Amino acid sequence: QVQLVESGGGLVQAGGSLRLSCAASGRTFSSYAMGWFRQAPGKEREFVAAISRSGGNTYYADSVKGRFTISRDNAKNTVYLQMNSLKPEDTAVYYCATSSSWYATRPLLYEYWGQGTQVTVSS
Repeated sequence: QVQLVESGGGLVQAGGSLRLSCAASGRTFSSYAMGWFRQAPGKEREFVAAISRSGGNTYYADSVKGRFTISRDNAKNTVYLQMNSLKPEDTAVYYCATSSSWYATRPLLYEYWGQGTQVTVSS
């Protein structure tokens, strides 16, 4: 079993930046692809970005491409989401999760989830 803990959320003005972290427990972190999702109030959980086990492959939702960067440090059991040029529509709870496929975009293809961290972007 894997436990995931997100951190780094907060309140930021439009155009600003935040860096989210997701720390994983256990020694099997490098055996999982990792993804970030977000969920705004009244909306479905949506895919944001994913990264392969080694970190050599990444995939992004069109809405964040060019603004967000996903990365991982397997030695630290941590995956990151660098978010730049933030917009009010990026406001949501952000979750990290594990998957067997780095190109998976559907939540059902992800097994373990963190508790989420709130990101609020003011206009």
